[in-house]
Order: sequence, then C-alpha cells, then structure tokens
Amino acid sequence: MPPTRGCWPSSTTATCKGSINIYPTDDAGTWNVAAEAVAFNGQDQQNPDMSKVGYKDQSGLGTTLVQRYSKLTTTVSSTSVYKGKTFTASAKLSRADWDDNLYHGYTNQPVKLQFRKAGTTTYTTIKTVYTDSYGNLKTTATANYSGYWRYSFAGTTTTPAVSATGVYVGVK
Repeated sequence: MPPTRGCWPSSTTATCKGSINIYPTDDAGTWNVAAEAVAFNGQDQQNPDMSKVGYKDQSGLGTTLVQRYSKLTTTVSSTSVYKGKTFTASAKLSRADWDDNLYHGYTNQPVKLQFRKAGTTTYTTIKTVYTDSYGNLKTTATANYSGYWRYSFAGTTTTPAVSATGVYVGVK
C-alpha cells in the first residue's frame, strides 16, 4: 500500500499525495481549488538561490463545497391523540458558528414537516414552515393515522441538508 503523503517522480512528472487542512472563518459555500508546487532543486529552503528554484501555480482545478454542520430536532405536544385531532409539532434548526464553536438558530429557512405512516418507510411532506429569528419552528398538524412525524431541511450552499429523527404519534 503506498504512503498517504509524498511524491513519486518519473523523468518528466511527479505524482504527489498529501493532506490539506482547512481553517474556515465565515466563508462557507463553494470554494475554488488551486495548487502550487515549489521545487527547491537541492537549495537550502531557508535561504535558496531563487534563480535555481522551480515554481508553478495552477488555478481552476475544481471546486468543493465547504458547509457549516447543521442540527434539527423535532418535538410534539402529545404522542397520543384522537383521530382527526390536531397536535403541535415544534423544532429547532441550528448550524455551527465557526467564530464561537457553538450552534445558533438558522433564521428564515424553509423546513418541511413530514409524516410516515406506521409500517411504511417513506415520508410525505405535509407542509413547509419557515424558521423564526432563533431558528425555531412550530405548526399544528392533524393526526389521522399512527406514525412518525419529523422536520426535514433541504440545505443551502452554506449548510447541509438534515432531517430530524421521527417522533411517533399514536392515533386512538
């Protein structure tokens, strides 16, 4: 197995592998990839003769998406309701803040309330609710069947999609 870092030169090229550490600040979203290579050609790296040093930079090598981690929770006002009656489904959508390393509410985002009937595997969207200025959501829903309720966020270029764990509501 080849090492995870290093270069394997031939007479005309070198194939190199390495690691890249990313320390983002507020710049989530699409990042452009560029690279540079320096060949010291035997020169002292602390005090090289720059006329003997090779250098190449290349932009436009690709793009990558850097996103803040997101969290989404779902709670219900009652886990047991009579058929045809309403209950309240609440949630909080938050995302990582790279300045203080905490999670804060993600404001004014569309989040779907979804239902999955007991014994099935597919969620159906019931309605879309927008987060408030703290990332909170709240709406009412009508329970006609026993099953699982959750909120699901489709994501943005700066924040990945996330779905909460479904909460079971039994219908009497």
